[in-house]
Amino acid sequence: MKKSNLKKLFADLCCSNCGHDFDEDSIYILREEEGLFVLQVICPECQKSFGVAILGMESIAVKDKSDDKLPLQIKDLPEPISSDDVIDAHRFFKNLDDDWQKYIPDEYKS
Repeated sequence: MKKSNLKKLFADLCCSNCGHDFDEDSIYILREEEGLFVLQVICPECQKSFGVAILGMESIAVKDKSDDKLPLQIKDLPEPISSDDVIDAHRFFKNLDDDWQKYIPDEYKS
């Protein structure tokens, strides 16, 4: 796969931190081997860094931006986790008693 196609994979995605679109200049190829790419993706807006490893590049098809059937982009991000959320989670786990397994759905119990 050509490096330009690899960068196009991320051109229609956005940062999970701030929602800003990635562009082709946001992707840095750190390592390339046969069928493997290790990338660093950096948001051009907030500078958050994401590490990505992609295997099996030969089977990935990259669509042109002019294609009408490009995947949907999700722009509505969930609210960030607040310090109150962290404190609530801490209290929940701290107060679990001996029968904590009751909170695990049956399908996940062995």
